[in-house]
Amino acid sequence: MIVVIQRVKSGRVLIENKVYSKINHGYVILVGFCQGDEENIVSKMAEKITNLRIMADKDGKMNLNLSQVKGEILLVSQFTLCADTSQRRPSFIKALEPQKAEKLYHLLAKKLEEKNLLVKTGKFGSYMTVEIKNDGPVTIILDSKNF
Repeated sequence: MIVVIQRVKSGRVLIENKVYSKINHGYVILVGFCQGDEENIVSKMAEKITNLRIMADKDGKMNLNLSQVKGEILLVSQFTLCADTSQRRPSFIKALEPQKAEKLYHLLAKKLEEKNLLVKTGKFGSYMTVEIKNDGPVTIILDSKNF
């Protein structure tokens, strides 16, 4: 599982030019599920995201986690994060099959909500326009292979 976290002032997902979901300050999280990913890794990733201290304190230092600033999450599925880019044309055979990935995607949203975080989502498998207003910018990449 690969997760890209962007600290944002706001974010939104549009589908067919209509707002599907939006957040104010918090994280836009792009998540890709790769071959071999299973439910147990989702819990570990949710824990890591919840405890990550990349929100600014009163002095502008990255000292606070998302819940401490009452931030929101916009969770967006992105299978292209699992791309094999060893050739000029990326291959996506390392991405988890859609049915399994969708199950893990909804499980991640649920696990984050269980941590008392406000989670909004994109629409799995849909073509989406994701708009973000970066804060910092701060971008963190988490790979479950490193857990």
